[in-house]
Amino acid sequence: MLKQLAPKSICQPILAVCLFAGTFFAHSLGAQQISLPSLVTPSTVISKNGQPVTFAIHAVLEFKSLAEVFPYIDSQMERWKSQLGDSERQTLRAQLLRQGVESRVISMIDERPLETLLTHTAEELRQAISALREPAPAGYAEAFLAVQEKWKHALNGWSASPSIAGRVLSNWYPIEEGIGLFGATYDSTEHFWQAVKFHPDTTVKDLTDLLDILAGRDWKPWFARLDDDAKLYVANAYAVEFLRVNLTTDHLRGFRDELRRHGLQPAEHARYAQQRIPEPNQVRARTNEPFRFTAPQEKIIWGDLADLLYLVYAFSPPADPLRKTLVDHHFDYVYLGGRKLGFISEEFRSVMLEVFKAKYLQIPRFREVISSIPMEIRIEHYLNGGDSPDIPIPVYVGYLNQVRDLARAH
Repeated sequence: MLKQLAPKSICQPILAVCLFAGTFFAHSLGAQQISLPSLVTPSTVISKNGQPVTFAIHAVLEFKSLAEVFPYIDSQMERWKSQLGDSERQTLRAQLLRQGVESRVISMIDERPLETLLTHTAEELRQAISALREPAPAGYAEAFLAVQEKWKHALNGWSASPSIAGRVLSNWYPIEEGIGLFGATYDSTEHFWQAVKFHPDTTVKDLTDLLDILAGRDWKPWFARLDDDAKLYVANAYAVEFLRVNLTTDHLRGFRDELRRHGLQPAEHARYAQQRIPEPNQVRARTNEPFRFTAPQEKIIWGDLADLLYLVYAFSPPADPLRKTLVDHHFDYVYLGGRKLGFISEEFRSVMLEVFKAKYLQIPRFREVISSIPMEIRIEHYLNGGDSPDIPIPVYVGYLNQVRDLARAH
């Protein structure tokens, strides 16, 4: 089942950037344009406000230039030389190169690279790459051309999109009137998606206890098993790198600090804390109060923590006692309306389609937005080379495009 895992959202660099969505584009307007030759030159380091504009592979492995990506790709080819065949390694090489180029262009902190790519022709792009005086790997031009062709006909739906429709398409988009899903009301669809990962009985104390257990473990042998298995690692690269980052002492402490900073009480239930009505017996909605958690906080605090626990369960050997501990705290399945859904399962992913139908078919103002996007434009979702084990991006955007068809038919 682990092979179904796709490389996520979730990574701290992306989320930290999105917290500044309100000033994202205002800062770009006065910046100098990037020339096409500069964009395609591997050694180019793009700067904004005096700082390098980084990009990533697997969302958490950051680079400043494409020239830095090439040695990383070579290291992966050498790493798996004895475990993968030539064809498999060449496929992996092409995938990593494409991810590096696309993450360079579809920047989360600077729209200028995409502007440059989309305001030149494919022939101009070919000529700029053929005129390079620096070495570039095989497939470099093809990667740039594929990215250009894709984004000439696509709209990136995320919270800092320059397009209003793009922002509304984000799960992070705040819904003033709230959205009712599975018997509860949420401040955004992101609030639902992260809240539902916690069993109704799971308390804040349960989570801090689990964080203590994770912090007290030596993870080196655990990661060595994943790092030494080419088939397992390559199929789940994002998830493994996500775990590597979030199982560090600093990140585990960070989760505890965030729970404490928001004044969550030990006996408070994690799922209900994220709903507009915090506990089942409370009938007063918080419609006139600020959201307790913003959508980015939902992802940073709740989403990453839940994903961490589910992925530790999924990647741990069957005999590992930690798996039983996680089962006891209900991180073996997602529990929703009497159903037990595998965290990495088609059944759980399909819940997102139900969420989209509620937002875009049942709320007229959102149906108006999604149905107004021309059919020749593909709705996409791209965040710094990340993906999601719970809802892989190809599945996610497939649902969005499907719901657009339904909205237009109404």
